[in-house]
Amino acid sequence: MSPDEVIEFGRGALTLALLIGAPLLITALVVGLIIGVFQAATQINEMTLSFIPKLLAMAAVLVATGPWMLRVLVDYTRELILMIPERLG
Repeated sequence: MSPDEVIEFGRGALTLALLIGAPLLITALVVGLIIGVFQAATQINEMTLSFIPKLLAMAAVLVATGPWMLRVLVDYTRELILMIPERLG
């Protein structure tokens, strides 16, 4: 296996990680921003006010995008496993 192939596998894995993590991270960012603006406007400094909505929103996004995330991960893993004989021989 050449160094270029290893770099390509690493690049694919990093791209996959970003693709799978993006919906959850974007949800946490947007909900956190909205709650932060609300807290700044009302001057309410309650920690659970930012934590609970973020947790609920991320759970909803995970339920909505979970099957897609799993399918993408399984497809990538299947592709890697099917490449093993090609790379060894």
